[in-house]
Amino acid sequence: MVELKERLDENSSNSSKPPSSDSPSTREKNRAKRKRRAATRKRGGQPGHKGSCRQLLPHEEVDETKSFFPPRCENCWCALAEIPCEAPKRYQVTEFTQGHTTITEYQRHWVLCPCGHKTWADYTDEIPRSAFGPRLSSVVAMLTGVYHLSRRETQRLLDELLGVEMSLGVISSIEKRVSAALKPVYEQAQELADAAAIKHTDGTGWRQAGTALQLWTVATSRVSVFSIVKNGTAATVRSLFGRIKGILVSDRASAFNFWRMKRRQICWSHLLRKFISFSERDGPGGRMGTELVEATGILFETYKLFVDGNISRRIFRQRMAPLRTQIEATLQRAQDANIKRMSGSCKNMLKHKEALWTFVDRSDVEPTNNHAERELRAFVLWRKKSFGTQSDSGNRFAERLMTVTHSLRKQQRPILPFLVAAMRGLCSSQPAPLLQLPA
Repeated sequence: MVELKERLDENSSNSSKPPSSDSPSTREKNRAKRKRRAATRKRGGQPGHKGSCRQLLPHEEVDETKSFFPPRCENCWCALAEIPCEAPKRYQVTEFTQGHTTITEYQRHWVLCPCGHKTWADYTDEIPRSAFGPRLSSVVAMLTGVYHLSRRETQRLLDELLGVEMSLGVISSIEKRVSAALKPVYEQAQELADAAAIKHTDGTGWRQAGTALQLWTVATSRVSVFSIVKNGTAATVRSLFGRIKGILVSDRASAFNFWRMKRRQICWSHLLRKFISFSERDGPGGRMGTELVEATGILFETYKLFVDGNISRRIFRQRMAPLRTQIEATLQRAQDANIKRMSGSCKNMLKHKEALWTFVDRSDVEPTNNHAERELRAFVLWRKKSFGTQSDSGNRFAERLMTVTHSLRKQQRPILPFLVAAMRGLCSSQPAPLLQLPA
Protein backbone atom coordinates (compact mmCIF):
# COMPACT_ATOMS: atom_id res chain seq x y z
CA MET A 1 0.00 0.00 0.00
CA VAL A 2 2.81 2.41 0.86
CA GLU A 3 4.49 1.81 -2.50
CA LEU A 4 1.20 2.29 -4.32
CA LYS A 5 0.52 5.57 -2.48
CA GLU A 6 4.02 6.84 -3.33
CA ARG A 7 3.43 6.08 -7.01
CA LEU A 8 0.07 7.87 -6.91
CA ASP A 9 1.72 10.94 -5.34
CA GLU A 10 4.43 11.18 -7.99
CA ASN A 11 4.41 14.31 -10.16
CA SER A 12 6.86 16.44 -12.14
CA SER A 13 8.23 18.11 -9.00
CA ASN A 14 9.23 14.90 -7.15
CA SER A 15 9.95 12.45 -9.96
CA SER A 16 11.13 12.21 -13.55
CA LYS A 17 7.59 12.58 -14.89
CA PRO A 18 7.09 15.40 -17.40
CA PRO A 19 4.94 18.43 -16.38
CA SER A 20 2.37 17.45 -19.01
CA SER A 21 1.51 14.34 -16.95
CA ASP A 22 0.50 16.39 -13.87
CA SER A 23 -3.14 16.54 -12.88
CA PRO A 24 -4.92 19.93 -12.91
CA SER A 25 -4.81 20.11 -9.11
CA THR A 26 -1.07 19.38 -9.05
CA ARG A 27 -0.39 22.03 -11.68
CA GLU A 28 -2.33 24.57 -9.63
CA LYS A 29 -0.36 23.69 -6.49
CA ASN A 30 2.97 23.98 -8.32
CA ARG A 31 1.88 27.29 -9.82
CA ALA A 32 0.93 28.66 -6.41
CA LYS A 33 4.24 27.46 -4.98
CA ARG A 34 6.20 29.28 -7.70
CA LYS A 35 4.21 32.46 -7.08
CA ARG A 36 4.96 32.35 -3.33
CA ARG A 37 8.65 31.80 -4.06
CA ALA A 38 8.73 34.67 -6.58
CA ALA A 39 7.04 37.00 -4.09
CA THR A 40 9.75 36.48 -1.45
CA ARG A 41 12.80 36.06 -3.64
CA LYS A 42 14.19 38.78 -5.87
CA ARG A 43 15.94 38.13 -9.15
CA GLY A 44 19.73 37.84 -9.22
CA GLY A 45 22.21 36.93 -6.52
CA GLN A 46 20.74 36.07 -3.11
CA PRO A 47 22.01 37.19 0.33
CA GLY A 48 25.22 35.38 1.11
CA HIS A 49 26.06 34.86 -2.55
CA LYS A 50 29.80 35.29 -3.16
CA GLY A 51 30.33 38.28 -5.41
CA SER A 52 32.77 38.49 -8.30
CA CYS A 53 34.69 41.28 -10.01
CA ARG A 54 36.75 41.62 -13.15
CA GLN A 55 40.46 40.99 -12.50
CA LEU A 56 43.16 43.11 -14.16
CA LEU A 57 45.34 41.32 -16.69
CA PRO A 58 49.13 41.21 -16.22
CA HIS A 59 51.18 43.86 -18.04
CA GLU A 60 52.47 41.42 -20.66
CA GLU A 61 48.90 40.78 -21.91
CA VAL A 62 48.15 44.47 -22.43
CA ASP A 63 48.45 45.79 -26.01
CA GLU A 64 48.87 49.48 -25.14
CA THR A 65 49.49 51.51 -22.01
CA LYS A 66 48.57 55.17 -21.56
CA SER A 67 49.93 56.98 -18.53
CA PHE A 68 48.57 60.14 -16.93
CA PHE A 69 50.49 62.45 -14.59
CA PRO A 70 49.48 65.45 -12.51
CA PRO A 71 50.77 68.71 -14.08
CA ARG A 72 51.07 70.61 -10.77
CA CYS A 73 51.21 69.98 -7.05
CA GLU A 74 47.87 70.32 -5.29
CA ASN A 75 49.63 71.90 -2.29
CA CYS A 76 52.11 74.47 -3.65
CA TRP A 77 51.13 74.48 -7.35
CA CYS A 78 54.68 73.84 -8.51
CA ALA A 79 55.15 72.08 -11.86
CA LEU A 80 55.77 68.35 -11.49
CA ALA A 81 57.94 66.02 -13.56
CA GLU A 82 56.31 62.98 -15.20
CA ILE A 83 57.88 60.31 -13.02
CA PRO A 84 56.04 56.94 -12.93
CA CYS A 85 55.11 55.72 -9.46
CA GLU A 86 55.36 52.11 -8.29
CA ALA A 87 51.61 51.49 -7.81
CA PRO A 88 49.51 53.58 -10.19
CA LYS A 89 45.72 53.26 -10.36
CA ARG A 90 45.03 50.99 -13.31
CA TYR A 91 42.02 50.74 -15.66
CA GLN A 92 41.82 48.27 -18.53
CA VAL A 93 39.52 48.59 -21.54
CA THR A 94 38.84 45.78 -24.02
CA GLU A 95 37.90 46.87 -27.53
CA PHE A 96 37.05 45.07 -30.77
CA THR A 97 38.91 46.45 -33.80
CA GLN A 98 39.89 45.05 -37.19
CA GLY A 99 38.52 41.59 -36.45
CA HIS A 100 40.34 41.10 -33.15
CA THR A 101 40.33 42.44 -29.60
CA THR A 102 42.84 44.84 -28.08
CA ILE A 103 43.40 45.72 -24.43
CA THR A 104 44.46 49.23 -23.46
CA GLU A 105 45.56 50.04 -19.93
CA TYR A 106 45.17 53.52 -18.52
CA GLN A 107 47.38 54.39 -15.54
CA ARG A 108 46.94 57.30 -13.15
CA HIS A 109 50.26 58.06 -11.45
CA TRP A 110 51.08 60.11 -8.39
CA VAL A 111 54.12 62.35 -8.18
CA LEU A 112 55.85 63.46 -4.99
CA CYS A 113 56.51 67.21 -4.86
CA PRO A 114 59.64 68.64 -3.20
CA CYS A 115 57.25 70.17 -0.66
CA GLY A 116 56.42 66.62 0.42
CA HIS A 117 52.85 66.48 -0.96
CA LYS A 118 51.74 63.51 -3.08
CA THR A 119 49.49 64.47 -6.05
CA TRP A 120 47.48 62.01 -8.14
CA ALA A 121 46.65 62.51 -11.81
CA ASP A 122 43.03 63.54 -12.35
CA TYR A 123 40.43 61.07 -13.65
CA THR A 124 39.89 62.80 -17.02
CA ASP A 125 37.43 62.17 -19.86
CA GLU A 126 40.25 60.42 -21.73
CA ILE A 127 39.93 57.47 -19.34
CA PRO A 128 36.86 55.37 -20.30
CA ARG A 129 34.19 54.71 -17.67
CA SER A 130 33.69 51.13 -18.86
CA ALA A 131 35.94 48.11 -19.14
CA PHE A 132 34.66 47.60 -22.69
CA GLY A 133 35.08 50.01 -25.57
CA PRO A 134 32.31 51.60 -27.65
CA ARG A 135 32.73 49.20 -30.56
CA LEU A 136 32.69 46.02 -28.45
CA SER A 137 29.72 47.36 -26.48
CA SER A 138 27.89 48.00 -29.75
CA VAL A 139 28.63 44.45 -30.92
CA VAL A 140 27.17 43.08 -27.67
CA ALA A 141 24.04 45.21 -28.12
CA MET A 142 23.62 43.96 -31.69
CA LEU A 143 23.95 40.33 -30.61
CA THR A 144 21.24 40.61 -27.95
CA GLY A 145 19.02 43.36 -29.36
CA VAL A 146 19.29 42.97 -33.14
CA TYR A 147 20.02 39.27 -33.66
CA HIS A 148 18.17 38.32 -30.45
CA LEU A 149 20.69 35.95 -28.92
CA SER A 150 20.15 35.29 -25.25
CA ARG A 151 22.65 36.86 -22.84
CA ARG A 152 24.09 33.44 -22.09
CA GLU A 153 24.48 32.67 -25.81
CA THR A 154 26.12 36.07 -26.26
CA GLN A 155 28.47 35.33 -23.37
CA ARG A 156 29.54 32.04 -24.95
CA LEU A 157 29.95 33.55 -28.41
CA LEU A 158 32.19 36.35 -27.13
CA ASP A 159 34.34 33.83 -25.24
CA GLU A 160 34.61 31.26 -28.02
CA LEU A 161 34.91 33.64 -30.98
CA LEU A 162 36.76 36.66 -29.56
CA GLY A 163 38.29 35.29 -26.37
CA VAL A 164 36.48 37.96 -24.31
CA GLU A 165 35.19 36.89 -20.91
CA MET A 166 32.10 38.80 -19.89
CA SER A 167 29.59 38.12 -17.12
CA LEU A 168 25.83 38.15 -17.66
CA GLY A 169 25.57 41.18 -15.39
CA VAL A 170 28.08 43.10 -17.53
CA ILE A 171 26.07 42.29 -20.67
CA SER A 172 22.98 43.71 -18.96
CA SER A 173 24.94 46.82 -17.95
CA ILE A 174 26.14 47.30 -21.53
CA GLU A 175 22.54 47.12 -22.74
CA LYS A 176 21.60 49.89 -20.31
CA ARG A 177 24.47 52.08 -21.51
CA VAL A 178 23.57 51.53 -25.17
CA SER A 179 19.96 52.31 -24.34
CA ALA A 180 20.99 55.59 -22.70
CA ALA A 181 23.11 56.47 -25.74
CA LEU A 182 20.17 55.85 -28.08
CA LYS A 183 17.59 57.83 -26.08
CA PRO A 184 18.04 61.08 -28.08
CA VAL A 185 18.05 59.08 -31.34
CA TYR A 186 14.78 57.42 -30.33
CA GLU A 187 13.23 60.80 -29.59
CA GLN A 188 14.35 62.07 -33.00
CA ALA A 189 12.76 59.03 -34.64
CA GLN A 190 9.49 59.90 -32.89
CA GLU A 191 9.69 63.43 -34.29
CA LEU A 192 10.35 62.14 -37.82
CA ALA A 193 7.41 59.74 -37.58
CA ASP A 194 5.21 62.52 -36.23
CA ALA A 195 6.02 64.73 -39.22
CA ALA A 196 5.50 62.00 -41.84
CA ALA A 197 2.68 62.32 -44.36
CA ILE A 198 1.84 58.59 -44.27
CA LYS A 199 1.89 56.50 -41.07
CA HIS A 200 1.27 52.76 -40.70
CA THR A 201 0.48 51.48 -37.22
CA ASP A 202 -0.23 48.12 -35.65
CA GLY A 203 0.12 46.40 -32.28
CA THR A 204 0.70 42.98 -30.77
CA GLY A 205 1.12 41.40 -27.36
CA TRP A 206 4.27 41.68 -25.23
CA ARG A 207 5.25 40.42 -21.79
CA GLN A 208 7.32 41.87 -19.00
CA ALA A 209 8.12 39.34 -16.27
CA GLY A 210 4.90 37.52 -17.11
CA THR A 211 2.73 40.66 -17.15
CA ALA A 212 0.80 41.24 -20.36
CA LEU A 213 1.72 44.47 -22.17
CA GLN A 214 1.29 45.81 -25.69
CA LEU A 215 3.90 46.47 -28.37
CA TRP A 216 3.06 49.09 -31.00
CA THR A 217 4.81 50.45 -34.05
CA VAL A 218 4.38 53.64 -36.04
CA ALA A 219 6.11 52.97 -39.36
CA THR A 220 6.83 55.46 -42.14
CA SER A 221 8.98 55.34 -45.26
CA ARG A 222 11.97 56.69 -43.30
CA VAL A 223 11.66 55.38 -39.74
CA SER A 224 9.90 52.75 -37.64
CA VAL A 225 9.20 53.65 -34.02
CA PHE A 226 8.45 50.86 -31.52
CA SER A 227 6.81 51.44 -28.14
CA ILE A 228 6.07 48.99 -25.34
CA VAL A 229 3.05 50.26 -23.41
CA LYS A 230 0.56 49.02 -20.82
CA ASN A 231 -2.39 48.36 -23.10
CA GLY A 232 -4.09 49.13 -26.40
CA THR A 233 -6.75 51.55 -25.14
CA ALA A 234 -7.59 54.71 -27.07
CA ALA A 235 -5.78 56.93 -24.54
CA THR A 236 -2.61 54.81 -24.74
CA VAL A 237 -2.63 54.61 -28.53
CA ARG A 238 -3.26 58.36 -28.78
CA SER A 239 -0.11 58.98 -26.70
CA LEU A 240 2.01 57.28 -29.41
CA PHE A 241 1.32 60.19 -31.76
CA GLY A 242 2.14 63.84 -31.41
CA ARG A 243 0.18 65.92 -33.86
CA ILE A 244 -2.75 64.40 -35.70
CA LYS A 245 -1.10 64.87 -39.06
CA GLY A 246 -1.03 62.90 -42.30
CA ILE A 247 -2.77 59.69 -43.36
CA LEU A 248 -3.04 56.85 -40.83
CA VAL A 249 -3.12 53.30 -42.23
CA SER A 250 -4.50 50.81 -39.69
CA ASP A 251 -7.24 48.28 -38.99
CA ARG A 252 -10.74 49.15 -37.74
CA ALA A 253 -9.89 49.14 -34.02
CA SER A 254 -11.94 51.68 -32.07
CA ALA A 255 -8.72 52.93 -30.45
CA PHE A 256 -8.05 54.89 -33.67
CA ASN A 257 -11.32 56.83 -33.60
CA PHE A 258 -9.45 59.97 -32.55
CA TRP A 259 -8.11 60.21 -36.13
CA ARG A 260 -10.43 61.82 -38.68
CA MET A 261 -11.98 59.21 -40.95
CA LYS A 262 -11.14 61.23 -44.08
CA ARG A 263 -7.45 61.03 -43.13
CA ARG A 264 -7.34 57.26 -42.68
CA GLN A 265 -6.93 54.11 -44.77
CA ILE A 266 -8.40 50.85 -43.49
CA CYS A 267 -6.34 47.75 -44.26
CA TRP A 268 -7.99 45.65 -46.96
CA SER A 269 -6.03 42.55 -45.91
CA HIS A 270 -7.90 42.65 -42.60
CA LEU A 271 -11.18 43.11 -44.45
CA LEU A 272 -10.40 40.21 -46.80
CA ARG A 273 -9.82 37.84 -43.88
CA LYS A 274 -13.19 38.86 -42.48
CA PHE A 275 -14.86 38.38 -45.85
CA ILE A 276 -13.37 34.88 -46.10
CA SER A 277 -14.90 33.98 -42.73
CA PHE A 278 -18.27 35.22 -44.04
CA SER A 279 -17.94 33.12 -47.21
CA GLU A 280 -17.49 29.94 -45.15
CA ARG A 281 -21.00 30.29 -43.72
CA ASP A 282 -24.11 28.61 -45.04
CA GLY A 283 -27.08 30.41 -46.56
CA PRO A 284 -27.33 34.08 -47.58
CA GLY A 285 -24.39 35.09 -45.38
CA GLY A 286 -22.06 32.72 -47.21
CA ARG A 287 -23.22 33.95 -50.62
CA MET A 288 -22.70 37.59 -49.71
CA GLY A 289 -19.32 36.74 -48.20
CA THR A 290 -18.31 35.06 -51.48
CA GLU A 291 -19.33 38.20 -53.39
CA LEU A 292 -17.16 40.33 -51.12
CA VAL A 293 -14.17 37.95 -51.47
CA GLU A 294 -14.41 37.98 -55.25
CA ALA A 295 -14.78 41.78 -55.39
CA THR A 296 -11.78 42.24 -53.07
CA GLY A 297 -9.73 39.92 -55.32
CA ILE A 298 -10.54 42.16 -58.30
CA LEU A 299 -9.57 45.18 -56.18
CA PHE A 300 -6.10 43.79 -55.47
CA GLU A 301 -5.60 42.70 -59.09
CA THR A 302 -6.54 46.17 -60.34
CA TYR A 303 -4.25 47.83 -57.81
CA LYS A 304 -1.34 45.61 -58.88
CA LEU A 305 -1.89 46.59 -62.52
CA PHE A 306 -1.69 50.23 -61.49
CA VAL A 307 1.41 49.78 -59.30
CA ASP A 308 3.20 47.85 -62.05
CA GLY A 309 2.47 50.68 -64.49
CA ASN A 310 0.19 48.64 -66.73
CA ILE A 311 -2.72 51.08 -66.36
CA SER A 312 -2.84 54.81 -65.72
CA ARG A 313 -4.27 56.46 -62.61
CA ARG A 314 -7.26 57.67 -64.63
CA ILE A 315 -8.13 54.13 -65.75
CA PHE A 316 -7.45 52.83 -62.23
CA ARG A 317 -10.00 55.25 -60.79
CA GLN A 318 -12.51 54.41 -63.50
CA ARG A 319 -12.28 50.68 -62.71
CA MET A 320 -12.46 51.23 -58.96
CA ALA A 321 -15.66 53.33 -59.10
CA PRO A 322 -18.11 50.48 -59.94
CA LEU A 323 -16.19 48.12 -57.65
CA ARG A 324 -16.67 50.56 -54.79
CA THR A 325 -20.40 50.76 -55.48
CA GLN A 326 -20.68 46.96 -55.58
CA ILE A 327 -18.79 46.35 -52.33
CA GLU A 328 -20.64 49.02 -50.38
CA ALA A 329 -24.01 47.74 -51.69
CA THR A 330 -23.15 44.18 -50.60
CA LEU A 331 -22.10 45.42 -47.16
CA GLN A 332 -25.38 47.28 -46.88
CA ARG A 333 -27.37 44.14 -47.79
CA ALA A 334 -25.42 42.14 -45.24
CA GLN A 335 -26.11 44.75 -42.59
CA ASP A 336 -29.84 44.79 -43.33
CA ALA A 337 -30.03 40.97 -43.31
CA ASN A 338 -29.60 40.95 -39.52
CA ILE A 339 -27.26 37.93 -39.58
CA LYS A 340 -25.64 37.13 -36.24
CA ARG A 341 -21.89 37.89 -36.05
CA MET A 342 -21.95 39.30 -39.57
CA SER A 343 -24.36 42.21 -39.87
CA GLY A 344 -22.70 44.07 -37.00
CA SER A 345 -19.27 43.76 -38.63
CA CYS A 346 -20.64 45.03 -41.94
CA LYS A 347 -22.26 47.94 -40.18
CA ASN A 348 -18.91 48.83 -38.62
CA MET A 349 -17.21 48.62 -42.04
CA LEU A 350 -19.76 51.03 -43.47
CA LYS A 351 -19.02 53.43 -40.62
CA HIS A 352 -15.43 53.41 -41.93
CA LYS A 353 -16.63 53.93 -45.53
CA GLU A 354 -14.69 57.17 -45.96
CA ALA A 355 -11.48 55.42 -44.92
CA LEU A 356 -11.81 52.47 -47.30
CA TRP A 357 -10.86 54.23 -50.51
CA THR A 358 -8.13 56.74 -49.65
CA PHE A 359 -5.61 54.73 -51.68
CA VAL A 360 -7.65 55.37 -54.84
CA ASP A 361 -7.11 59.14 -54.61
CA ARG A 362 -3.60 59.09 -53.06
CA SER A 363 -0.83 57.31 -54.97
CA ASP A 364 1.40 57.35 -51.87
CA VAL A 365 -1.12 55.38 -49.78
CA GLU A 366 -1.29 51.57 -49.87
CA PRO A 367 -4.54 49.64 -49.46
CA THR A 368 -3.03 47.36 -46.80
CA ASN A 369 -1.20 47.71 -43.52
CA ASN A 370 1.40 45.08 -44.45
CA HIS A 371 4.18 47.60 -43.85
CA ALA A 372 3.48 47.79 -40.10
CA GLU A 373 2.87 44.04 -39.83
CA ARG A 374 6.24 43.30 -41.44
CA GLU A 375 7.96 45.66 -39.02
CA LEU A 376 6.40 43.87 -36.04
CA ARG A 377 7.43 40.45 -37.30
CA ALA A 378 10.98 40.57 -35.91
CA PHE A 379 9.67 41.64 -32.52
CA VAL A 380 7.12 38.80 -32.51
CA LEU A 381 9.89 36.27 -33.17
CA TRP A 382 11.93 37.82 -30.36
CA ARG A 383 8.96 37.54 -28.00
CA LYS A 384 8.44 33.87 -28.86
CA LYS A 385 12.08 33.09 -28.17
CA SER A 386 12.65 35.15 -25.03
CA PHE A 387 9.08 35.44 -23.64
CA GLY A 388 9.49 39.21 -23.52
CA THR A 389 11.51 41.30 -21.08
CA GLN A 390 12.00 41.35 -17.32
CA SER A 391 12.12 45.08 -16.48
CA ASP A 392 11.29 48.59 -17.65
CA SER A 393 14.94 49.13 -18.59
CA GLY A 394 14.73 46.01 -20.76
CA ASN A 395 11.67 47.46 -22.51
CA ARG A 396 13.49 50.72 -23.21
CA PHE A 397 16.52 48.87 -24.60
CA ALA A 398 14.34 46.72 -26.86
CA GLU A 399 12.20 49.52 -28.27
CA ARG A 400 15.10 51.95 -28.77
CA LEU A 401 17.49 49.50 -30.42
CA MET A 402 14.81 48.01 -32.68
CA THR A 403 13.69 51.53 -33.65
CA VAL A 404 17.23 52.50 -34.64
CA THR A 405 17.90 49.19 -36.40
CA HIS A 406 14.75 49.17 -38.53
CA SER A 407 15.08 52.87 -39.36
CA LEU A 408 18.71 52.53 -40.47
CA ARG A 409 17.85 49.54 -42.64
CA LYS A 410 15.12 51.56 -44.32
CA GLN A 411 17.71 54.22 -45.07
CA GLN A 412 20.23 51.57 -46.20
CA ARG A 413 22.75 52.71 -43.60
CA PRO A 414 25.06 50.36 -41.61
CA ILE A 415 24.04 49.71 -38.01
CA LEU A 416 27.35 49.07 -36.21
CA PRO A 417 29.09 52.39 -37.12
CA PHE A 418 25.98 54.27 -36.01
CA LEU A 419 25.91 52.51 -32.63
CA VAL A 420 29.64 53.13 -32.16
CA ALA A 421 29.15 56.84 -32.86
CA ALA A 422 26.27 56.97 -30.36
CA MET A 423 28.36 55.22 -27.68
CA ARG A 424 31.32 57.54 -28.26
CA GLY A 425 28.97 60.48 -27.97
CA LEU A 426 27.72 59.14 -24.63
CA CYS A 427 31.28 58.74 -23.32
CA SER A 428 32.41 62.21 -24.43
CA SER A 429 29.12 64.07 -23.85
CA GLN A 430 28.93 64.83 -27.57
CA PRO A 431 25.64 65.05 -29.53
CA ALA A 432 24.21 61.73 -30.72
CA PRO A 433 24.32 60.94 -34.45
CA LEU A 434 21.34 61.98 -36.53
CA LEU A 435 18.77 59.45 -37.61
CA GLN A 436 17.92 60.93 -40.98
CA LEU A 437 18.54 60.25 -44.64
CA PRO A 438 21.92 61.44 -45.99
CA ALA A 439 21.71 64.64 -47.99
